[in-house]
Amino acid sequence: MIATGDFSRSGWSIPDFDVDVLHERRTPYVVVIPVLNEGDRLHRQLTRMMALSLHHTADIIIADGGSTDGSTDPQGLLALGVRARLTKRGPGALSAQLRCAYAWALQEGYDGMVTIDGNGKDGVETLPQFLTALDDGYGYVQASRFIRGGHHENTPWLRALAIRLIHAPLLSLAAGHWLTDTTQGYRAYSRDYLLDRRVQPFRDVFVRYELLAYLTVRASQLGYRVREIATSRVYPRGEAIPTKIRGFSPLIDLLVILWRTVTRAYHPKSDPR
Repeated sequence: MIATGDFSRSGWSIPDFDVDVLHERRTPYVVVIPVLNEGDRLHRQLTRMMALSLHHTADIIIADGGSTDGSTDPQGLLALGVRARLTKRGPGALSAQLRCAYAWALQEGYDGMVTIDGNGKDGVETLPQFLTALDDGYGYVQASRFIRGGHHENTPWLRALAIRLIHAPLLSLAAGHWLTDTTQGYRAYSRDYLLDRRVQPFRDVFVRYELLAYLTVRASQLGYRVREIATSRVYPRGEAIPTKIRGFSPLIDLLVILWRTVTRAYHPKSDPR
């Protein structure tokens, strides 16, 4: 285990985490895959990425929330093309994992990063398009299954309605830019966007899903170039829906995050806009 660097002088608030570095940095961009007990789904996804030589296009890091199923064993990850495993030890859920990964990636000098879930639902073959968009100067790039060329299968109907009729319209209104698939974790950010003093993503207010919603709207609010890329998202047929949003309480939590994002509650206090 290699302890993380000291982020205190940066003013960033990062949960405690450990790093296993499996090989040196090789590319200007990095793919961040947040996971928690994804098992064979993660291994199948990494195998597909290797078959497409994506590990040569961008380094891959695993942001582990504390898996106990053996799926993030470092030697197994190395064989699947992964550069590093970051294991969060501090409190928090998805947003806390992402803060660890983004801070470490920025410290390593990457020019931008793509985030994609580790549950195998997203079409990894589109990943080079996200890297091209970063090369072209986009600050935020969002995957969408709903635009022309996109594809989705077995999406729970209630989830699809909530995205199309509530989540996407409200976040689009807040962003001042039309977006169609705003719950998607498949997205890219430029280094400049994440380091902009008016963004400040490394704060303790981002614990669960807040960071995804906030970064969705903040880019266009600040004038960064934003675009969507058509992708596929396929839920497995005949299996329990692999989603973290189940039950009444998580739904209320998501609605609260949506409201706080729209009302700019997550904006840095030093920035009144």
